[in-house]
This record gives sequence, C-alpha cells and structure tokens, in this order.
Amino acid sequence: MHYFISILGIIIVLAIAWGISNKKKSIRYQPILIMILGQLLLTWFMLGTTVGLNSIQFVSGGFAKLIDYAKTGVDFVVGGWVPAGGVPFFVTALMPIIFTSALLSLLNHIKILPIVIKYIGGFVSKATGLPKVESFNAVNSVFFGQSEALLAIKNHLPKMEKNRLFIVCLSAMSSVSASIIASYMTIIPAEYVLSGMMLNMLGGLIIGSIAAPIEKETVKDEAIKIDELVTTNNVFDAISAGALDGGKVVLIVSAMLVAYLGLLDLLDGIVSAIAGISMTNILGYVFSPIAFIMGIPANETLQAGSVMATKLLANEFAAILKFQPMMEKLSARTIGIVSTFLTSFGAVGSIGIISGTIQAIDGAKAKEVSKFGLKMLLASILVSILSGTIVGLFL
Repeated sequence: MHYFISILGIIIVLAIAWGISNKKKSIRYQPILIMILGQLLLTWFMLGTTVGLNSIQFVSGGFAKLIDYAKTGVDFVVGGWVPAGGVPFFVTALMPIIFTSALLSLLNHIKILPIVIKYIGGFVSKATGLPKVESFNAVNSVFFGQSEALLAIKNHLPKMEKNRLFIVCLSAMSSVSASIIASYMTIIPAEYVLSGMMLNMLGGLIIGSIAAPIEKETVKDEAIKIDELVTTNNVFDAISAGALDGGKVVLIVSAMLVAYLGLLDLLDGIVSAIAGISMTNILGYVFSPIAFIMGIPANETLQAGSVMATKLLANEFAAILKFQPMMEKLSARTIGIVSTFLTSFGAVGSIGIISGTIQAIDGAKAKEVSKFGLKMLLASILVSILSGTIVGLFL
C-alpha cells in the first residue's frame, strides 16, 4: 500500500510544479524523466544495495573522522568549559563547522573541488540537455552553501533571463552545505543526509525545469572557467577565509536557533493558553496530509508534520533538534523520510539570504528574485517532498 501512496505523492508533487509553471508549453519532459529515473536509480543504489550501503558507511565514517579532527581545535579553545559527560549542541555540532569550512576552502583553492564539480556538472548537462551553468550550479550547491554557490557563477547571473535565474536560485535553496552536513550526522542518520544531498541536486533541476522551463534555443551556453572559482590568494588565505566563513555560519545558526526556538515556544504557550491546543499540534495537523502522501504511516503523520512545519518556518537545524527526541518512538520509515526532507536550506529565511546574495551581485536581478521569492519557497518545499517520498519507496 505504501508504494501506491508514495507514487501518488510523486505525481501530486509534479502536478503542483506543473500548476505553478509560467511556460507550460515550453516544458521539456525528456530531461525531467531522465532526472527522475536518475533519482530512483541513485536511491536504489545508496539504500538498496550492499555496495551502496557500504559506500555510505565509508563516507559517513569519513565525516565522523573529520568531526574527531575538528574536536582537537574545539577542545583546545573551549576545554574545561564543558562538564564531564556534557554534549552541548554549540560545541559538539556547530563549532566543527569552522574546521570543515576551512578544509573545503583549502580543497577549493588547490582546485580539487572545482575540477570535480565542473566535470560532474558537465555529465549532468550532457545527460539531461540542461545548460552547463545550471548543471554546474546544482552540483556546486552540494558542496557549498546557497550564497557561495551563487557567488561562484556571479559572472553569468547578469546575463540570465528570469527562468534561468529561478532555477539556479532554487538549486541553491534546495541544497545544504557540505561544511555542515557532519553536524547533521551527529543527530540524524547519515545515510539519509547523504541521500538527501544527492536527490536534492537533481530535484532542484526537476522542479525548476517544470516551474520555470528554459527554451533551449534561446540559451547561449557558456563554459565554466575553473580559475573564476578560486578567489583566495594562497593556501593560508584559503584556510583563513574558510575558517572565518565557518565562524560566521556558527554564530548565525546559533543566533537563529536562540531566536526561532524561543519564539516558537512563546507562540506555543500563547496558542495553548488561548485555544487549548499547542501551536505544534496545529502545525502538525496542517502538514500531516503532506506527510501522508510522502508515505509516512498515518499514526505518525502528526509528529512528522509538526517537524516539517518547524523546518519551513524556522530552519533545518531547529527542526532537526525538535525531531531528535521523537526518533526513538517513530518507525524507521518515518525517520528516513523526515530526515531526508530536513536535509535542505528550504525555509522562509532562505528567501532573504538568496535575495541578499543576488543584490550584492546585480541589483536588477535581485528585484526579479524578490518577485518570485514565494514561488521559489514553494518549489523548494516540493523538492524536499519529492526527495523524501522517493526515499520512502525504498524503505
């Protein structure tokens, strides 16, 4: 039965994307079908084969090792602050981001990541027929945050028409940064974090190609120059820049969590006092139909729906922290689907982040982004729903 519900969920997601499309006659269905097939094969490989599961275990083990290395610097800085046996979120999950961000910046400077990203993006472009810039941006978004991914193609953005701009912004919003996924993995299962990253890469292109289709004959495809992607002067500059960027992320995430979690708790108290039902339960009821079509068991849709709503209104970290104590009482299917759904930046606050980034590059394009901001948010939710639903097919 859950197979039927999940397939129906995929159809509903694609139908909604079609419904919000601004050029329905220009939709090219062949690339979309190729990417959906790619998502299914990728999920089957990662979650349904011994080689795939071993690969995920190997990669997640690598990230766990990175966290261990990060602890060397973290312990030196905050050693003695944390009581024995204590595991404060700021220290164990957030501060290692500084180390992983510095490492990514170093790999980018010595051109390892740009070369890998360029050729994977080239493969995606050839397989799907999508422009190289959009394909590169989708792959680049897997490794870097939404702002950094857009800055990497800043020379191409001023020449993009509205639909191409929509697709690259959607890919950025639907992604997560490789510098913070190790933090996710300390809370939710690594296999679903990694699955979510890969599926969202294709999902952003799928939903974007339906909601804002590109007329291929009007696109003058442009080559990606690796030298444009390296903005640091030397190795030490790269490490310093990466560490500072990571530090900013830690402080921003910390501030957002303090604000959003406190405000959500405040709203919960106010609504409970007035209506006799918590805000969490109300949000759970609103989002429970979505959870159901994703393949989540009916008796767990309320809890899942409340977590999904928290992610939309606050951010993925707030939702992950809310989800953590629930997991021991939920089924493996629900844990897998919700964990995949949470692995993206798609939230209300991301509209401002992306608009601000584009504003720094091209003010005229920023006005276009502000006009399709809500549509982009809806599309990013569809990407997360699609990824979670596809994972549910294999659980």
